[in-house]
Amino acid sequence: MPRYKLTIEYDGAPFAGWQIQADRPTVQGVLTAAVEALSGEKTLVQGAGRTDAGVHARGQVAHVDLAKDWDTDTVRDALNAHIRPHPIAILAAEHVAEDFNARMSATKRHYLYRIINRRADLTLDAGHAWRVPRPLDAAAMHAAAQRLVGKHDFTTFRSTECQAKSPVKTLQQLDVERAGDDVIVLASARSFLHSQVRSMAGSLVMAGEGKWSADDLSRVLAAADRTACGQVAPPDGLYLMKVDYEPK
Repeated sequence: MPRYKLTIEYDGAPFAGWQIQADRPTVQGVLTAAVEALSGEKTLVQGAGRTDAGVHARGQVAHVDLAKDWDTDTVRDALNAHIRPHPIAILAAEHVAEDFNARMSATKRHYLYRIINRRADLTLDAGHAWRVPRPLDAAAMHAAAQRLVGKHDFTTFRSTECQAKSPVKTLQQLDVERAGDDVIVLASARSFLHSQVRSMAGSLVMAGEGKWSADDLSRVLAAADRTACGQVAPPDGLYLMKVDYEPK
């Protein structure tokens, strides 16, 4: 049975997250319904990451099996036709090997968290960034972020609802950059815990406001205690940007 890899962009604001739910709109639910409308098959679209309610994606990856060997451009365009008017778009469809798994085959996931550091309310970016009105020192945020890079027990930055077997993860990148009013947090790892990026972003804002030092961030990480975490950033500013896989 042919397997297709889908690269997907979506606005997470109207959805209760990626994972399908019986009584609430989800990204996976819309995609699965679109596949059934196209092929008549009830087959679940399986994603690389289960983004939370309100979280966006520019490069989510999923796979789906279809009985027919469709042209990949036809799969992309037909699914997009059935998805409308939902704010989801299939950017690309590709044939992949039967053993490809969007979640299990992933070697790295890249997230971006967008903060707009200004006094004025958001208009065009409302629902798509976190407005922080107090001045932020992006350099201090970046320095503090480096204390989290590497292999650690990230219990402090893990949601109490997280179902991962272990809190130990290897964070390969955590950078903070400023461009005008935009303060961008870039995080990369093979996998993340539930709410880990939002929890780290919120704590980095505390460093940017001067409430925490880099040493404080090391201390709360070492505590391995969820109650030691700073504020959790809202989902509005989080984007799944890209998922990496081994070359074919």
